[in-house]
Amino acid sequence: MDDRLAMAISHWAPRFTMNGVTAGDFDRIVNGISSWDEWCSAWSAVGAEHEQLGREALAAGRTISAGEHLSQAAVYFHFAKFLFVSDMDQMRAAHEQAVRCLTDALPYLDPPGRRVEIPFDGSRMVGVLRLPAGPGPHPAMIMIPGLDSAKEELRSTEDLFLERGIATFSVDGPGQGEAEYDLAIRGDWEVPGAAIIDCLSADEAIDAGRIGVWGVSLGGYYAPRVASGDERVRACVALAGPYSFADDWDSRPILTQEAFRVRSKSPDMDTARRRAAELTMAGRAGLITCPLLAVMGKLDRLIPWQHAQRLVDEAGGEARLLLLEQGNHGCANLAPFHRQVTADWVAERLGASVNRAVAV
Repeated sequence: MDDRLAMAISHWAPRFTMNGVTAGDFDRIVNGISSWDEWCSAWSAVGAEHEQLGREALAAGRTISAGEHLSQAAVYFHFAKFLFVSDMDQMRAAHEQAVRCLTDALPYLDPPGRRVEIPFDGSRMVGVLRLPAGPGPHPAMIMIPGLDSAKEELRSTEDLFLERGIATFSVDGPGQGEAEYDLAIRGDWEVPGAAIIDCLSADEAIDAGRIGVWGVSLGGYYAPRVASGDERVRACVALAGPYSFADDWDSRPILTQEAFRVRSKSPDMDTARRRAAELTMAGRAGLITCPLLAVMGKLDRLIPWQHAQRLVDEAGGEARLLLLEQGNHGCANLAPFHRQVTADWVAERLGASVNRAVAV
């Protein structure tokens, strides 16, 4: 296989299977191609198989299966496009299929989801709101993806919060998912963050006094940046986030560098590097006064663990670092060792439950 294909598998393999791809499908996709140029079409072909299962189930009135198949198809189409900026037409076609599949699945998820569009900067940010069982208003967790992720990838993490009585709002912000075509990556995420919080706070199903923010990878920078500029945030989780994205730029995979260049609307790599320097918590970390949990893998090859340590050291309030010695980027290889801990930590700080009701 070529270097870019090998790089994608080496850096992100556990992430695919943790976020909705079956191990069998992953193996047959990556073992069936030898070039990065084949990536998007191979993933899209298998995504189409799962979509067909969903369409057949929907036509037969089997809505539980329809929701499961279509939301899984959305994940496959998302991974088809996730870093495929070398062919924008093919990437966007896969992305449109991911969006369509998830949108069609939303009424049939448990709990169901609702598509929400937030006007912003002449365009829009799009998110999915899911409410837990029981009467509201509910505490809520804003869920922010990273450079190469989007709302379609976050369902398995959403479920952890929903089970604990916390609503989830997975959102594509500037440079992400549905917003990436019009809105460039930006460092001052307190600005789009405020628009997202405004939207959630106006929803009668949401308790505006119990809103948290969670982010993964580059979203692990965006989340604390939101918390640093908005006192309405009551808890913040930064999973594998950089303190300053320009640091260690040269050691990052070329796939990551190219995706940042495209999604930051930079004409060349030199401009991209300069724009990466705008994504920094310097002078901002001390403004975080809500409880902060930073989760990091010590073997992370994309973002060195010291970034999380610095964020925790400089935070202005309660702050904790959960460092997993064998964790990779996003700790996807050790999900049981941080996901439940994170969800319980959030539940305790947002006044939700860490216990399941038992029938007697």
